[in-house]
Amino acid sequence: MNSPLATVKEKFGDKEKLVAALEKLTGTDLWLGRTNASKGLAHVSNAKLLRLHAVFTEVKEKFGTHAKLVAAVLDTEKRTKDEGYKTRLGTWPVPRLYDHYKAVAKRAKAAAAKPAKPAAAPKAEKKAEKPAAKAKAPAAKK
Repeated sequence: MNSPLATVKEKFGDKEKLVAALEKLTGTDLWLGRTNASKGLAHVSNAKLLRLHAVFTEVKEKFGTHAKLVAAVLDTEKRTKDEGYKTRLGTWPVPRLYDHYKAVAKRAKAAAAKPAKPAAAPKAEKKAEKPAAKAKAPAAKK
């Protein structure tokens, strides 16, 4: 596996080109402006910039905007009417929200693939089992 610097040089040439490519993706549709205005993205590590570029590229292709990603999370969790949850998710940055979406989608896929549980035993059968369990208890010492 290459170092982050080697990966930046392979894919983009230098860090400035990576920052420029990332700034194209981070328009008002996806980006929540949380960077330090005096430092900007140029002072972020190469590894983090590469991860941001990968996440923003994938989100831009699949969803297009931050709002559509929030809607996809709400649909997957079946909480589309929960306005409080929607506003809370709206404050999350795209990488965190996308990681949450992948986890939720994975859980939903696993739940859909899981076979249905067998029907619960009737109460009459449960009552019949209880006395047998009590009979097996050891006798108390005198």
